[in-house]
Amino acid sequence: MEENLDSFKTITFPANDAIFKDRGSKFLAYAFPVSSEEDIQRFIGQLKEEHHKARHWCYAWRIGEETKRFRANDDGEPNNSAGQPIYGQILSFDLTNVLIVVVRYFGGTKLGVGGLINAYKTAANLVLNNAKIVTKTIDVSYNIQFEYKDMNKVMRLIKEKNINLINQKMEMQCDFLISVRKNDGSQLKNAFEDLRCVKIKKV
Repeated sequence: MEENLDSFKTITFPANDAIFKDRGSKFLAYAFPVSSEEDIQRFIGQLKEEHHKARHWCYAWRIGEETKRFRANDDGEPNNSAGQPIYGQILSFDLTNVLIVVVRYFGGTKLGVGGLINAYKTAANLVLNNAKIVTKTIDVSYNIQFEYKDMNKVMRLIKEKNINLINQKMEMQCDFLISVRKNDGSQLKNAFEDLRCVKIKKV
C-alpha cells in the first residue's frame, strides 16, 4: 500500500518552548523542518552554541517524501536511551522532513535508562504537540505542448481537473509546465492524450 501514498505529514515552522524536568535535570526540546543533512547539522550547531553549558544534545531526524532516511543519536547517553525514544515520537506522529533535538542540562542525579527514555520521549512529545503539523502532497510535473488554436480545450481541462499551472509560454506553439498529485498523474496524462492535439511528457 505504501507506494500508493501521495501525501506526507511534516512541520512548516520550528517549534520550541517544550521543557521536561526530572530530579534536577532539564530537557529542552526543539523541532525543525528540514530537507537535507546540511539543514540538520546547521540547526544542531546553532543549539550547541546557544546551550554551550548543556551536557547532551540528543536528536533524531527523518527526511524524504517517498523514500525516507532517518538517524537517531544518543550523544553520550546510554545506548538507545535518547535518540530512539525521540525517533519513536517522529514515527508516532507519522512525520518526515523533521529534526528533533533534546538538550539536557544535568541536574546531578542519574536517572537510569528507564528515566532517560521517559524524559527524552516526553520532551519530544511535548514539542511535537506545540508544532504546527501539515499534510503536503507529493506532486508530479508534466510538460504539455499544443498549438495556440487549441488553447480553449486545454484551459478547460486544466480548470476541470484543478491542475496547477507552473509555467506557460504562449506563442503559435504553446508550452506549459503543469503539476498534479502523484496519484492523479496517469489519469491526467490520459485526459490530455484524449484531446489528441496535445503532446504530453513527464518532467
